[in-house]
Amino acid sequence: RASRDNLRDTGKEPERAQEHCLPAFAGGQHFFEYLLVVSLKKKSAGADYEPTITYQFPKRENLLRGQQEEEERLLGAIPLFCFPDGNEWAPLTEYPRETFSFVLTNVDGSRKIGYCRRLLPAGRGPRLPKVYCIISCLGCFGLFSKILDEVEKRHQISLAVIYPFMQGLREAAFPAPGKTVTLKSFIPDSGTEFISLTRPLDSHLEHVDFSSLLRCLRFEQILQIFASAVLERRIIFLAEGLSTLSQCIHAAAALLYPFSWAHTYIPVVPESLLDTVCCPTPFMVGVQTRFQQQVMDSPMEEVLLVNLCEGTFLMSVGDEKDILPPKLQDDILDSLGQGTNEPQTSEQLNEHVSGPFVQFFVKTVGHYASYIKREANGQGHFQERAFCKALTSKANRRFVKKFVKTQLFSLFIQEAEKSRNPPAGYFQQKILEYEDQKKQKKSREKTVK
Repeated sequence: RASRDNLRDTGKEPERAQEHCLPAFAGGQHFFEYLLVVSLKKKSAGADYEPTITYQFPKRENLLRGQQEEEERLLGAIPLFCFPDGNEWAPLTEYPRETFSFVLTNVDGSRKIGYCRRLLPAGRGPRLPKVYCIISCLGCFGLFSKILDEVEKRHQISLAVIYPFMQGLREAAFPAPGKTVTLKSFIPDSGTEFISLTRPLDSHLEHVDFSSLLRCLRFEQILQIFASAVLERRIIFLAEGLSTLSQCIHAAAALLYPFSWAHTYIPVVPESLLDTVCCPTPFMVGVQTRFQQQVMDSPMEEVLLVNLCEGTFLMSVGDEKDILPPKLQDDILDSLGQGTNEPQTSEQLNEHVSGPFVQFFVKTVGHYASYIKREANGQGHFQERAFCKALTSKANRRFVKKFVKTQLFSLFIQEAEKSRNPPAGYFQQKILEYEDQKKQKKSREKTVK
């Protein structure tokens, strides 16, 4: 692929067919690969600034040639994603800190996530923001947000205080789901602190926070975005804040669980990559409002353009309300509308929002495992026609016939064909619960007769 494509977050791999985000690590590997500080440096000519890596931990030595080239390519792409909003900066006295993330896809299809905190360095007078960026293969936004809090606390003192904390983190094993790792860290004038980092038990929601999406859009609109994503269309989110864009796009992708978006996926598109919106292939991207006119003037194919600040669709295909079966749309909206005014923790909110969409897939494709025929060697073959025919509802069957043609579904089925038993994940648990309910309902109906 051309070097420019290496910068793009085109997720070509079936990230992990059963769970959203990146492969589920049982725990035990490194938390992160790099901590970087990206600062704005004045270009030699003109008034523009250029984002540049000014600190890197750890420094890699004795790398093989191939590894060195890969590292250079990775480190060359990162500054662009830390300052996606162009080069026209001026020193500031106030700047609200922002936490956001981006995804980089390697030539081999593996993904790395950049977790970023952009803030003004400590000091007086006008100064330029800088970004602390942690590069990791692990998808867990809440956990890395907490790590960035700790980095920020130390950055107020000096870079030298960050080093021992990150060294301790590098030596700690990434916890298994539901487990906690405790780090001991010394801060001058404060003494020794113990920092607990807990990984959520439910891994399919650990890289997501639905609160931003709910603040920006109505349930009906979220449902239409979901419908567009399910048919792998082109979706653009517009907002000025990097945090809002990043959180909303991760939330939209998480609604597809147990399926994984495997096309172009860029939470915040850097200015130099804005021509991504002209791609004829599926994409899910976030663009800052300042580039709205550029996007609107681009020669785009059919697209759903979502303005998160206004809570409106600026462009749409027009059939978004008709993609999903009407009865199942009502089920999702009813579930979402229940108990929304009660205070909820972020875990409860995530479960409340994601649950109805998981149920949608349980009802439409939850019977997939019964339609994988196995050879003696264990290799499975999916019986697509029989699988679609098994649906008694005409509307559900019409939808599923389209859905089975998507890459979302084929990647999921390829994984299922390979493994002898269905994955023992959250989706499987919900399928079994649904089948139990159906059996109980049948036996109750028999008793009544």
